[in-house]
Parts: sequence; C-alpha cells; structure tokens
Amino acid sequence: MNDNLYSKSVNYMKTLCEKIPERSIGSEGNREATRYFKTIMSSFGWRTDIQEFDAIDWVDGGATLTVGNSGYDVLVSPYSLSFSGKRQLTSVSTIEELKNSTFEGKILLLHGEIAKEQLMPKNFVFYNPEEHQQIVSLLEQGNPKAIICATGKNSSVAGGVYPFPLIEDGDFLVPSVYMTEEEGKRLLPHVGKEVQLSSDSKRIPGKGYNVVCKKGSDNSKRVVVTAHIDAKKGTPGAIDNASGVTALLLLAEVLKDYLGDKQIEIVALNGEDYYSVPGQMKYIEKNQGQFESMLMNINIDGAAYKGSNISFSLFELPHELKAKVTALIKKHPDIVEGSPWPQGDHSIFVQYGVPAVAISSQWFIDNMDNQSITHTPKDNLSIIDYGKIVTIAKAVEAFIRSVIIN
Repeated sequence: MNDNLYSKSVNYMKTLCEKIPERSIGSEGNREATRYFKTIMSSFGWRTDIQEFDAIDWVDGGATLTVGNSGYDVLVSPYSLSFSGKRQLTSVSTIEELKNSTFEGKILLLHGEIAKEQLMPKNFVFYNPEEHQQIVSLLEQGNPKAIICATGKNSSVAGGVYPFPLIEDGDFLVPSVYMTEEEGKRLLPHVGKEVQLSSDSKRIPGKGYNVVCKKGSDNSKRVVVTAHIDAKKGTPGAIDNASGVTALLLLAEVLKDYLGDKQIEIVALNGEDYYSVPGQMKYIEKNQGQFESMLMNINIDGAAYKGSNISFSLFELPHELKAKVTALIKKHPDIVEGSPWPQGDHSIFVQYGVPAVAISSQWFIDNMDNQSITHTPKDNLSIIDYGKIVTIAKAVEAFIRSVIIN
C-alpha cells in the first residue's frame, strides 16, 4: 500500500465529511467542496473548468401535527413549501381512490399502497414512471391545502432512512410532511375531523457547480471518470459519495505525469442526491452531440465499504474493453465483477450509448433494497476502508493507461 496515497485518502475523507459541514446542493458547504476539489486538481496540473447551474438550498424548520389534544410525529418533506393551519383530514390509499376523491382545501393523508414507493420528482427526466406522473398531477390538480405521507422503507431509491419522504421535489406545488406507517395508522381514525398542521420550510435560491478536469488534447476518444460530490442533508455522505470523490483526487495524482494526446476527463458531478439532478443536466447540455467521442465512462459511487469487496459492474462494454477489465479484476483479489445496477450517474452515459464501468462496494450492490446506511448519519467515516480507495485509484489508473496507451 502506498503510504502517501493512504494518508491523503484519510485527509480528503476527513475534509469532505467532517471539516465541511454539509455537501447538499445549494449549500455553502457544497460550494466549498467543489472549490476544494478544483484547487487540488489544479495542483496536480489538470486543466479545470466549472459548469455553473441554479440550485436551491433548503432549511427545515420542523413540523407539528395535532388532532384535539393528541400529537403526531411528522417531518417536513425536503424542499416543500410551508404550511400552517387547521383543515379537515381526508385520506386515500390507491390511485383509484385519488382519482375519485375530492380533497380541495383539505389536508390529505396518503397511506398504504399509494405511499409504498418514493415518487419521482415531476421534472426528473431519466426515470419517471407514468404512474408517478399521474399521482403528482392528480395531487396538484386536486388542490389540497397540504399532504401528509405515511411511509415505510424504500432503500433502493430513498436510501436507508425510515420513514422516507414520499415527496422530495422543489418543483412540487403543495406543502407536504411525512410520518411513519405506524403514525399513519394512529392518524387514520381521525379522517373527517379537523387537524392542525404547522410545517416550517424555506427554499433559498443559490448556485452549484460541476468541476471538469482534463489532460490531453485529443478528445475524439476520451475516457470520462466521474463521481458525484453532493450528499443528502443530514448525512456526512462518506460512502455516498466522499469515497468516490477521494478516489478521483488520488487518481488525478497518480496520473499527474500523463502527457499523452488522448484525453482523460475527471468530473466531480453535482446533484445525484438532489431532486432535479441539475449538475448532471448541465453536463449533458455541455456535451450534446459529443457523447460519441467518449470511449467509456468510469463512475465511482458507494465505494470502499469496510469489509466488502470492490465491485466493478460492466455496462455495454465492447469485447476489447471487457477483456481489459476482466484481466484487471484477476490481478486484484478484493475486486469482483458486480451485478448491473442503475441508480448512479453511469446510467446517464449508458443512455447516450457510452460503455460504462460502475465501481462500488459488493455489499451495497447485494443489499441495495434493504440497507439502512445511505442518506442517514450512519454514512460516516467509521464504515470506510481507506485502503480500498487507494486500490480503486490505482486499479483505475492501470486500466486507463492500458486503454489509452496502446
């Protein structure tokens, strides 16, 4: 193990997860993280550029819900509008009930089947089921004063939080809060009664940035290596995804002597854990008509979990590139070929016809639907294997050199 890289791995992770207070989009911590990344990349001789986009920060002022003398535990839906008032409670549990119910001016409780899966934000373009779009449209058209969502767990989309916010969308027009399924069952008998709901939530307009770093002048067959630098509010985001960002910084150092013509592009994308993925949309805008110039994408997300093998999942790799990855895996006993998984920025490149390798932790891939770590305070430095971050950086370096130097 390279002691210098290991030490830097520890320092980078501590800075991103502890010294910087948070990395949620729109926050000053997020902007500090991108400045930090850009400064280090520049110090290794990489040409750096920033891609600016609009983003809103969000302040959670808390929420309360009472019926008569009884109180209920509720949480403010991320990026929701505020609400304070007393209104009649009504409820629906299915889309059919939603279609056939009148709830204008009331407080609407969503529970049961309709609240089992986190709704995709209405302007999320990469994956947005028709059923989700229909629910969002019916809710806005029905014009309730506020919405209460009784939810369980949905680890594959919402991470390890319980309860999960059914609605996490800064473009949604109705104030909302959420609660556990158990609290929802307690509240349900009060349908028809007046409930008092107060939810304090503030949207703050701001900016966010991707950081795009390059070496080499020939971009006709470029290799693009990515990791998202943002994190959910309320989590240090160690696995999701400071470890990926740290791997990029180590990779930049071990490739600092690269003087070839073929272009290597290292990108800190910003917004994977944000409702409208603004950094990813900005990157797509900047690369319209240029995705065919990408030889491949390597995306690092959820990597370096302590006690887990490193997972390389392959997406549409041509035979020659697949053979190189297979040969690399054989040289590393702690790297395995993982199952394909769509919940990451590599999916953007795959959708544009670019072959991809997604690097993560085997344990997370195998437990994506039931893990309770990501998007919570548990995603902290105690679960990180710093040596695995070094292994990833060195393995990606070897792979890139085998691809562009031939």
